[in-house]
Amino acid sequence: MKLIQEFKEFAVKGNMMEMAIGIIIGASFNSVIDVLVKQILLPPLSLLSNGLNIDSKKIILREADINSSGDIINQEVAINYGFFIETFIDFMIVAFTIFIVIKFLNKLKVQAEDPSNNKVSTPRNIKLLTEINDSLKDLNKNLTKKN
Repeated sequence: MKLIQEFKEFAVKGNMMEMAIGIIIGASFNSVIDVLVKQILLPPLSLLSNGLNIDSKKIILREADINSSGDIINQEVAINYGFFIETFIDFMIVAFTIFIVIKFLNKLKVQAEDPSNNKVSTPRNIKLLTEINDSLKDLNKNLTKKN
């Protein structure tokens, strides 16, 4: 019963919705990055390298064996390092993009939490904490004057 109650609290707080939205956007973003790498970045790299297709690069450990009738006896065994390179490029673009987005969001958060910044409205909890801090400073000054 406690587990159900905890799940209700989790869902009501919005964490579940935020996570679902993040997963959906992340999946869509992955598709965009995949197209960016495969259709925009890799073709010029292939052109610069005389038509080298990075995705098809591999180290063949065992060639495929084909008999005289064209049937495959043994499958090819290979290390597809080109696919790894392409996937790594995807990862680096995603990581860099997320870094830039988080850096931007952190900058906005710092601006929003700065009570002296009038350009961005300060969240109510920050305003209250600032007022409490100011009140405590005034109280401390009054107490030290009396002593």
